[in-house]
Amino acid sequence: MTKRRAVFLDRDGTINVEKEYLHRAEEFAFIPGAPEAIRLLKEAGFLVIVVTNQSGVGRGYYDEEAVHRLHRYMDGELARFATAVDGYYLCPHHPLHGVGDYRKECGCRKPLPGMLLEAARDFAIDLTASWLIGDKLADVEAGLAAGCRPLLVKTGYGTAESLRLPAGVPVYDDILAAARAVTAEGGVTSQSSGIISV
Repeated sequence: MTKRRAVFLDRDGTINVEKEYLHRAEEFAFIPGAPEAIRLLKEAGFLVIVVTNQSGVGRGYYDEEAVHRLHRYMDGELARFATAVDGYYLCPHHPLHGVGDYRKECGCRKPLPGMLLEAARDFAIDLTASWLIGDKLADVEAGLAAGCRPLLVKTGYGTAESLRLPAGVPVYDDILAAARAVTAEGGVTSQSSGIISV
């Protein structure tokens, strides 16, 4: 049986500059080094999967299609750096402030691991050989719950959140530093296929 390795990435504050309820392309800006980090992870043979809480959908501030449009814009920008994201997963729910069907206790909103587990099924990912990079404790907890190895970055909310981390979770300045650490430890798989034997 073969499974693939992945690096799960939080979006806001990790890949792009934190902006509350971001959903417009004109407000999107990469954190410096983010496209290079994604390319580095891909070249090392990892799948790159974005997992993002989007309670702005649940609150009625924008719809799911607005999130998909932003991700298509992000894909276009990443293509300029000769790289790409393999999959996007979003949680639109909020247990307290959601509107209509979006107001619910779900299994996908980080710190729960639902988005990671769904991606693992879709892409045949070995979670124990995979990583998560984010800027919040909720990201770290989702990674731990899924069986991944989490890293925190100091961008976004990361500097403040680092004070709340469980012991042993590494902290890096930004996504590029974190990606370099992952690839240094993870090595390159055979022919950079992202596939490992288990």
